[in-house]
Amino acid sequence: MPNPDWIGVDWGTTNLRAWGMCRTGGVLAEATSNQGMAKLGPEAYEPVLLDLVGNWLPETGRIPVVVCGMAGAKGAWQMSPYREAPCPPLLASQSVQPLTVDERLQVSILPGIRQSRPDVDLMRGEETQVAGYLSMVPDFDGVICLPGTHSKWVHVSAGEIVSFRTFMTGEIYDLVKRESVLRDLVDENGGDWDPVEFQNAVETQIARPELLMARLFSIRAAALVSNLGPGRAAARLSGTLVGAELAGARPYWLGRDLILIGEKRLSNLYAAGLRRLGQTPRFQDSAAMTIAGLAEANRGFAGDPESARVTGGVGPKAA
Repeated sequence: MPNPDWIGVDWGTTNLRAWGMCRTGGVLAEATSNQGMAKLGPEAYEPVLLDLVGNWLPETGRIPVVVCGMAGAKGAWQMSPYREAPCPPLLASQSVQPLTVDERLQVSILPGIRQSRPDVDLMRGEETQVAGYLSMVPDFDGVICLPGTHSKWVHVSAGEIVSFRTFMTGEIYDLVKRESVLRDLVDENGGDWDPVEFQNAVETQIARPELLMARLFSIRAAALVSNLGPGRAAARLSGTLVGAELAGARPYWLGRDLILIGEKRLSNLYAAGLRRLGQTPRFQDSAAMTIAGLAEANRGFAGDPESARVTGGVGPKAA
């Protein structure tokens, strides 16, 4: 069994990931679960966590558990208030510490970030990935795109999240694929997936973003009249929706240093669309950036003054 010095947790809406960590930031163990926030009431969080990492805990004493993501949302484990952008991505001293039945757990839930201007927006979890990247490149000045169910475009400067914008692209894709008139016509696992179809759809949608709804229905027409196969239909649907997002996010990516942090296949799709528009994004793995961000937060709890460059200050010293 691993003997970690602390545990990092990313509690998403759908899934839960945990890492047993050593003091230097190395990963000793990893565990995953499908017990995301959407399935849990407040009383279920500690039992679910113990089921996942209970064999990592010491027989005596307490172990720090640093949690990012949806465990701090309203109605989840314990509400962790949002901080207001512009701000550093993490602030250990504003985390919350839920009471636990198992006294070996010393849990700290990191806060999310909100903004009031230029548009009201929220994030939970992505700020930890931004902190992870800044722990590697503290002087970064540009934009970080985090593709996903709810994609984020985050402007970062002088060690702070300056502003950000969220797009529901991934969720809309899933809804259209499962619930709309396209539900029997789209299959991204179809053998005829065509990257050129995807890129053309991105370019076409950006040229005339006001035609989004018409282009969605045209996929059905092409499938029924022109024998557009399920893989190509999925590529066209994905490209159309990503193109709509890129059109809306143009002020973020145009002329900026751009980093993509996300799952490999989805990041590659965004990169293909951006390259078609003349951009040259660079990649970082989402899990690696989450781990690096949690490590920075843990350093803040432990009182390491160097963590102030990412966390904006230090919190209470962990036992």
